[in-house]
Amino acid sequence: MGPELHLQMIAHRTTELRQEADSYRRAREAQEDRKAHTSEKPRRSLFGKILPA
Repeated sequence: MGPELHLQMIAHRTTELRQEADSYRRAREAQEDRKAHTSEKPRRSLFGKILPA
């Protein structure tokens, strides 16, 4: 394998790994936001049924 091809493969794999890390980071941030916005007490309707937050 020539050095140019090897360098291209490394660059391509680096790009793939960065994209995976970005999607994982976005998913983790979204999950943290959902946890932060949920209330500690479940909400109740007028008839006493528990509503999902």
